[in-house]
Amino acid sequence: MKILYAFQGTGNGHVARAQEIVPILKKYASVETLISGHQSQLKADFDVNYQHKGISLLYNKAGGLSYRKTFTDNNFLEAFKTIREINLSEYDLIINDYEPLTGWACKIKNYPMIELSHQASMLFKETPKPDKKDFFGELVLKYYVPSNHKIGFHFENYHPQIKKPVIRRKIRNLNPDKKGFYLVYLPSFSDENIIKVLKQIPVEWKVFSKYSKLQFKENNVEVFPIDEIQYLRSFENCDGILCNAGFETPAEALFMDKKLFVIPIHNQYEQECNACALDKMGIPNSNILKLEEIQDWVDSDQHLKVDYPDDIESILLNEVLGFG
Repeated sequence: MKILYAFQGTGNGHVARAQEIVPILKKYASVETLISGHQSQLKADFDVNYQHKGISLLYNKAGGLSYRKTFTDNNFLEAFKTIREINLSEYDLIINDYEPLTGWACKIKNYPMIELSHQASMLFKETPKPDKKDFFGELVLKYYVPSNHKIGFHFENYHPQIKKPVIRRKIRNLNPDKKGFYLVYLPSFSDENIIKVLKQIPVEWKVFSKYSKLQFKENNVEVFPIDEIQYLRSFENCDGILCNAGFETPAEALFMDKKLFVIPIHNQYEQECNACALDKMGIPNSNILKLEEIQDWVDSDQHLKVDYPDDIESILLNEVLGFG
C-alpha cells in the first residue's frame, strides 16, 4: 500500500501531529509526505518529499486575521496551477491534514482521500460553536479542504468520528512540575503588545516569540526566540500557559494539567469555535490581552482533569487503513 500524507504548514499543530502519525504509518505502508503553507515554527523531524508554498492564513501584529495580507501575500495562481497539475495517481490513499492543494486535486480528479484533522471535527453539528455564526468562517471550514470522508480531533468526543487529541511523544515524555512562572505563546501578537500588558502582572513570564531573534528581558517578562528544546523545558515546568485558541497547544496544556487561558485570533472562526468548546469545559478566554482578566486567571486555582489516551495507532489501523 502506498500512501501520501499531506499536511498544512500554517501553525504548528499539523506538523506536531504529523510527527506522531507518519512514523506509525510507515510501519504498515510505503509513505511519502507533502507539506504546503509557510507559517510554522516547528520543523518536521522526518523527510518531506514534496513542499509547496500553498495558501496560508496571515495575521497582523494586533492578533487578528489579516484578509489583506492573506489575499496579497499568497500566490493563488500558483496554487491553482499546482492543483491542476499534481499527479496523485500512484497512491492507494491520500491522508489529508487540512492541506488544500491535494484536497482539491482529490476532489476534482476523484482520488481516494480521507481527511484526518482538527478542522474536520468542525463540520459535525455536535461540535460546540459560538451562538453567532461566522458565514465566511463556515465557508472556509467547509471548502478549504473538500472531503467526503472525515475523522476529526477535538478536546472531547462530540461525535463517534471525533477523536481525542493526538498528544505528541515529546509532551508525553515530560515530567510536569510547577515552578512559579507562566509560559506565553501568542504568535499573532507583537512582543511589544504582550510586554505592555504582562509587565503589569507581578509574576514571571516566559514569552516565546516568532519575531525576536535574541533573548531579552524587560522587567518580569523574558522573551525567547522560538526554540523547541527551551520551549519544552518551560512547558514542563510552568504553572500555566497563555496562548491563542488553537488546538494542539491548549490540548497539550490540558494533558499536562497546566492552568490555561486562551485568546482566539481575531476573525479566525476556527479559534472562536475552540474557545467556545474550552469555555464549556471551564477554561477562561478573552478576545484581547485584557489585564484584569489575565490577573484573575493568575490568581485562580484552575484545575481540569482530562483523559487523552495514546490511541492514534489503533485509530489509524482500524479506521483509516482498514485493518480492523
